[in-house]
Amino acid sequence: MSKGNILVIDDEESIRGVLSQLLSLDDFKVWQADNAQKGIEILKSEEIQVVISDVRLPDAYGIDLISKIKELNPLIEIIMLTAYGTIQDGVTAIKMGAFDYITKGDEDNKIILLAERAMEKVTLKSKLEKLESRIIERYNFDNIQGESFLINEAKTLARKVAATDTPVLLIGETGTGKEIFAQAIHNSSLRSGNHFVAVNCSAIAKDLLESEMFGYKAGAFTGALKNKKGLFEEADNGTLFLDEIGEMDYALQSKLLRVTETNSFIKTGDTKPTTVDVRIIAATNRHLEDDIKNEKFRLDLFYRISTFKIEIPSLKERKEDIPQLAKIFINQFSQKTKKKILNIEEDFYKCLLEYNYPGNIRELRNIIERAVILNEGGILTSDSLPKELREQKVLQTEYDAALSIEQVEKQHIINILEMTKGSKTKAAELLGIGLTTLYRKLQVYNLE
Repeated sequence: MSKGNILVIDDEESIRGVLSQLLSLDDFKVWQADNAQKGIEILKSEEIQVVISDVRLPDAYGIDLISKIKELNPLIEIIMLTAYGTIQDGVTAIKMGAFDYITKGDEDNKIILLAERAMEKVTLKSKLEKLESRIIERYNFDNIQGESFLINEAKTLARKVAATDTPVLLIGETGTGKEIFAQAIHNSSLRSGNHFVAVNCSAIAKDLLESEMFGYKAGAFTGALKNKKGLFEEADNGTLFLDEIGEMDYALQSKLLRVTETNSFIKTGDTKPTTVDVRIIAATNRHLEDDIKNEKFRLDLFYRISTFKIEIPSLKERKEDIPQLAKIFINQFSQKTKKKILNIEEDFYKCLLEYNYPGNIRELRNIIERAVILNEGGILTSDSLPKELREQKVLQTEYDAALSIEQVEKQHIINILEMTKGSKTKAAELLGIGLTTLYRKLQVYNLE
């Protein structure tokens, strides 16, 4: 099996032949070209991973060829050969993106090792590129499932703000997908080629969070044996996602505020400021306005991070999305567990719809995973679901039986209005009635 594809460009036939033979014996597939133009033609038609090229070619200066090759495919690694090596040429080649620069004859024994190392680097870069591509594909707005009014409204707002550098505050209960929204905003922004760094402010001890975020200099305190880059530096030119920002220590909030205002901070143990260019996306499941009144969260920081607020709806606010989400999770876990689901009974979905999901989408996902794992006959019924869901169904049935039709209708209208955040037009659409009819019912039930 071939180790990879290598192109040798050299106008001396004897050198091309020797190099090609050496590389072929080491299981590389080798192409040859005696000038730059032929080499470029081969690169356009074949999947070459490594180029070994003479510096002095009949129709080009090899150092200039580096940029042309990188334009065709930035993943290609290039090893430059020269009969008369100079330090300046070597430095220039490396700066322009060459993998290495070696002298002919004296270092022929190194060529196989260099080719193998260059091929390993190409393979690693290719894997990273594919991984990043899968991450972007997974975390984009099209993959945020659901067609309800509230989730579409949140996606529309997030798409609009993604193209800017405006700070975003995502508000929603635990398990609603705030980090997925943050990642999608980053991947749709001009910063998508740089790092997305996430930190859960509630998961790190308060006395450690500062050093995690801002780093420190060696010797700053006992145990600080070497310099440490903080998350702000890791996210430079990218996005920093501060999950559960309401849990951040009040004293640390002032330092965060300064970074958002000046784009700089001073590490522990340092005397010089570190400058960064970072977009902040924060998230919380708390009512920060209440925390501000109780002096647990800074008002000035709140204004800095909440320039653009997006509310991520809870699952109980978008129950019409549950069947779609359930089907997606059923497909995922049936493939993962290799269990074929032949049929899904109506009472299975009915039971799912009657539950309120304090853990939101994360809880629904866990419920479906459990149901698929425990399933034996390929048919999902309400009996496949946990006891608390089945009991909820019984309680709901008893509750409905005790109410009059008018009471049920009134409560249903109230629920829909809450779901649409008071939008009567959307509520009428979801109820399947005209807007005039809805206004009449609101008058009858004293809901205006």
